[in-house]
Amino acid sequence: MKNNKQHNDQQKQLNIGLVLTATPKYSETFFINKINGLVAQGHNIVLFVDIVGSYSNDNVTIVKMPSLDGNNLSRSFVSALLFLKVILMHPLKTFRHYLLDKKDGISFSRRIKNIILNQVFFSYKLDWLHFGFGMFVINRENVAETINAKMAVSFRGADLFLSPIKHPGCYNRLFKKNVRYHVLSEQMKGVLINEKVHEKNIFVINPAIDTSLFKTTRTKYQNDKLKIVTTARIHWKKGLVYTLEALAYLQKDDIEFEYVLIGEGDQRERLLFAAHQLGISDHITLTGKLPQAEIIQLLNDAEIYLQYSIQEGFCNSVLEAQAMGLLCIVSNADGLDENIKDGESGWVIHKRQPELLAKKIMEVYQLPEKAKKDISNNAIKRVEKEFNLEKQKNEFSLFYNS
Repeated sequence: MKNNKQHNDQQKQLNIGLVLTATPKYSETFFINKINGLVAQGHNIVLFVDIVGSYSNDNVTIVKMPSLDGNNLSRSFVSALLFLKVILMHPLKTFRHYLLDKKDGISFSRRIKNIILNQVFFSYKLDWLHFGFGMFVINRENVAETINAKMAVSFRGADLFLSPIKHPGCYNRLFKKNVRYHVLSEQMKGVLINEKVHEKNIFVINPAIDTSLFKTTRTKYQNDKLKIVTTARIHWKKGLVYTLEALAYLQKDDIEFEYVLIGEGDQRERLLFAAHQLGISDHITLTGKLPQAEIIQLLNDAEIYLQYSIQEGFCNSVLEAQAMGLLCIVSNADGLDENIKDGESGWVIHKRQPELLAKKIMEVYQLPEKAKKDISNNAIKRVEKEFNLEKQKNEFSLFYNS
């Protein structure tokens, strides 16, 4: 009877609101996969976003948050209209939200601003209101209770490790609420437990990829030129300057190599200048944003994949590289040492040590062909077993229904 009840609960149709900055981009496969999985299970999804992009799904309702841009006069006028509208349409929810904020010791002016900020949610009947990143919940800590929904928050990396440094105490109010948390790794779970979040409210759900898309046609690893690749946003936390410094050591040892960096970001000029100063510009290609098919082809052409990040929640790109059978070397930044099983599906080394990275690249490059194939096969099998979409879909079903 208990198993039947649990099965029925898992099949219950839910109305789930997801709060994101924008509709998912092509690179945000963790959101797209999650949404598609929930829709496939029959749940109704409402996306609350500031920016509406090209993403579309006939089974997903997209709600654009009201804009308060413009000069002071126009912002004041729009705010007054929204405040009047919410009082007239949702007087009880408005008053409830006001009282909940007051109970939390929030100032009067901030309470009014929060009502204006959050009134868009009052029109929807939801079972769950799920904030896609931790920082999205700031000044919205009482919305879910206001609309009689359960509250969920996902932490994905920078929002848990970096945001509290930039904004001290930003989650103090959140951590006192009745919230169900989704994190990407056991290490992130440990951080929340240290913040006095009860373990039963924390669910570790790793990212997942469509393993049917990431298949290699590679037949051997030994090439005249070592081909190395990284897929990453060009951001300081990705450790890309350390990566280039490691590659400079390869050049000093007269190793013929080619490094391709797939991705875009505001640090492109910095990387190009670093490559110039290190004397390795001729070996470096920055492709910018590419379609998925071209990314897969570049992964298939390469031998070694690097993700030498300073901070990393988990990293889908490393999963994709493993699924393609690349020999993956990653840093020990946060969730990466759970993404890779060191010595079995790839290698994990200390971050911020470019000479150590260079030595590991050389060590891997010089492995016998059989040893390389063994690591590659282990990586492919592990990703197919542990990081597939079906597993993720079932875990999110338990997340919302358990």
